[in-house]
Parts: sequence; structure tokens; C-alpha cells
Amino acid sequence: MNNISPKTNAVIAYLTFIGLLIAILLNKEKKDTFVLWHIKNMFGLVVLLFVAVALQNYAVGFYFYWATVVLWFFSLVMALLGKKKAIPLVSEKFQQWFMFLG
Repeated sequence: MNNISPKTNAVIAYLTFIGLLIAILLNKEKKDTFVLWHIKNMFGLVVLLFVAVALQNYAVGFYFYWATVVLWFFSLVMALLGKKKAIPLVSEKFQQWFMFLG
């Protein structure tokens, strides 16, 4: 039933929170490791975004928000290129912390 390529599914994961949920549902059957890696990475970025919003009343919140946007863009480009290139310092932690997603 699911004939979407893993690369396409990984890109879908980066298209807002709804895209993340769709990617999780599409990856339920096949359990593709490439897609799962990007799902966990995006979930971590969503958590970072919530932290940035919580800090929005402080100067650091502005920088935290834009750093998260840059990391999201970098991750989206890596998914488009079909790579599992990690965000320094955080992607490996995301893979460990969000094991419940896969």
C-alpha cells in the first residue's frame, strides 16, 4: 500500500508537525531506518522549537529560535539529498532519547 520512497517520506517528516505525524504513520509498516532517523531528528527539532517559544520573553529565546530554524533547514536539505548527516552535538542524542518513535 505504501509506495512512497524513503527519501520522500523523510522529507515529509520535516514539513511541519503534521508532516512529522504523517511520516510516522507512513513508516509504521516498513520501519525504514533512514526515515526513522529523520523522524527522530525532526521530533528533537520540534522539542527545541517548544523550548525557544518558552524562552521568547528573553533575549536568548530569539537566538534559540533562529538557531532551531537553521538546524531545521540543514536537516531538510540533508533529507532532500538522501543523507543522514547529523546536527553536531544533538542528532545522536535525539536518536537515543526518542527510541519510542521506532
